[in-house]
Amino acid sequence: MASLKDMRNRIASTKATQKITKAMQMVAASKLRRAQQAAEAARPFAERMDRVLGNIASAVAGSDSAPRLLAGTGADKVHLLVVCTAERGLCGPFNSSIVRLARERANALANAGKQVKILCVGRKGFDQLRRLYEKQIVEVIELRGVKQIGFAQAQMVTDNIIKRFEAGEFDVCTLFFSRFKSVIAQTPTAQQVIPPVFEPSKQGGPAAAYEYEPEEEEILGELLPRNLAVQVFRALLENAASEQGARMSAMDNATRNAGEMIRKQTLTYNRTRQAMITKELIEIISGAEAL
Repeated sequence: MASLKDMRNRIASTKATQKITKAMQMVAASKLRRAQQAAEAARPFAERMDRVLGNIASAVAGSDSAPRLLAGTGADKVHLLVVCTAERGLCGPFNSSIVRLARERANALANAGKQVKILCVGRKGFDQLRRLYEKQIVEVIELRGVKQIGFAQAQMVTDNIIKRFEAGEFDVCTLFFSRFKSVIAQTPTAQQVIPPVFEPSKQGGPAAAYEYEPEEEEILGELLPRNLAVQVFRALLENAASEQGARMSAMDNATRNAGEMIRKQTLTYNRTRQAMITKELIEIISGAEAL
């Protein structure tokens, strides 16, 4: 049985841990509001741009003059999985859920005879994926030290993807991230960005006919790389909000668990202390009676 001193040390250690988790929860809560606002502000722009490009792309679908970013290479052999995760842990299942989705996709593609390459954005994704896919990981882009995600980081990732596509390193590119819903709900998402898959229009009735100036191919040549950067930027913002929400929830659970541990440890300490006092009293009384 542990001594009273050991029990006091355990209680003090658990209380110190509880203070740390409570502080991390409060920091995550303060960061969550700004990250959530940024993610929600980026959604309408990204969705609208995707919809506009979908309308323009439908006019050149099947054309030989369609840009390569839209038409793809015409093959489906090599897939690049861009896995966006966090640089830090202690955020519950946030990182592991994204990695699990990417791992399931990689296994499905490998079983179908496809070649898989992985580009990790964030250290935690690389740490988990390298155990099984170290040879398939082509690069790791770390965002450590970045206080707030900006478009510059998204453009850096986009330039890397486009450079590899133009070099013929892959045929299809899929983006993996976590879509923010609430503090307790984040949805792992896979979005194919090369060639892009546009969602069908929800508007009823016949589609309106547009005339473009300059031509559709020239517009797409300018907007497709920008749209890719916008989609990556949106994914990074969604990830930032999801990370803070998951960390806030995880630290809240850790604080509650620490409180429960302190209660049980204090109860055990008091019972042990009372038992020792009772034992000493019995020994004193027994000695007095013996005399």
